[in-house]
Order: sequence, then C-alpha cells, then structure tokens
Amino acid sequence: MNNRRTAASIRRSYTGARSRAEGEGFEHIIDNACAYYRSIGLADIEKTPEPMRPIGSPDRAGRFLACYTKQAQPDYKGVLKGGRAINFEAKHTDSDRLTFDRVLTAQALRLSRTEALGGVAFVLCSFSCMAFYRVPLAVWKDMKRLFGRKYITQSGIEIYRVPFAAPGVLLFLEGVKEEQ
Repeated sequence: MNNRRTAASIRRSYTGARSRAEGEGFEHIIDNACAYYRSIGLADIEKTPEPMRPIGSPDRAGRFLACYTKQAQPDYKGVLKGGRAINFEAKHTDSDRLTFDRVLTAQALRLSRTEALGGVAFVLCSFSCMAFYRVPLAVWKDMKRLFGRKYITQSGIEIYRVPFAAPGVLLFLEGVKEEQ
C-alpha cells in the first residue's frame, strides 16, 4: 500500500512539474509577443506581478518565503497604441478542455471593469502550447449558455484561433482594433 501511495505521489509531482513548466513556456511565448508588439509600437503590455509580502529575511542565495497579499489579478496588462487599456488572463492546459473556474472571480471582475471602461479584455488560451486562442471575455463568461457546459474545447473556439508569424511570434492582438 505504501509503495502504491509513493508511486501515485511521484506521478502527481511529475505531472505538476510538467504543467508548471508548460505554463512557464506559454508565458515565455506571450512575453516574446509583448516584446514584439512593443518594438513595432503597437502595444506596451507586461506581466502583472503577483502582490506578495516577504516573511522573514532572505537566505544567502537571496531567496525568501513570501505570502500573497491579495487575490490574483489578470496575468497581463498594458496599453494599446491609441491609448486603450488591455488586460488579459492567460490559461494553459495539456488536456482537451479549459474549465470556467480557471479564471478566478477577482480576475473576471477586473477584466469586466476594463471592458466597461472601453478597454480590451480576453482570456488567452493555450492547448499543449500547440494551439492558441483569444477568447472574448463575453464568450468566456457565457460559456454555459453558448456551449451547454462550463468548459471550452478547441473545436468550440476555433474561430478565435491566434496565428503565429514567420519569426515565431504569437500574434494575439491580430484583429484587435486600436480604437473602438
């Protein structure tokens, strides 16, 4: 019994590490796209740092324990050429679906406020870092009615697919207008 529990624990640990690495890979792809958009003067978008407070002093390597000080915000924020705000949440999965609850209530509220003030808000989705989709916030929020369930699959959101440019840049702003 103990060996079975150990094997399951190792499997969960490996799966978790792989998911974190793939999620970090997705963030790297987004960061490269943000650098591209900044270089051509189309947008200035950056990763939102997680608000945290250190607990204790750093060790010799500069590492320290910290705790989050408030609920998560959307992953990326910035401004488009012309002055419109942009906020989006990035979600990655290695499975065939992304569930509604992956966007936290506080994140959805912030995205909604951005839209209400005339900004651009969406959920940028990655399926196995092979297919990417810019899902409008209204679609994400209404997925139960639109799809009959509280998750999306690639086939259901194909119209929101985001292309890669020749130099390997994810063009997630393709089709987003500078002004409303």
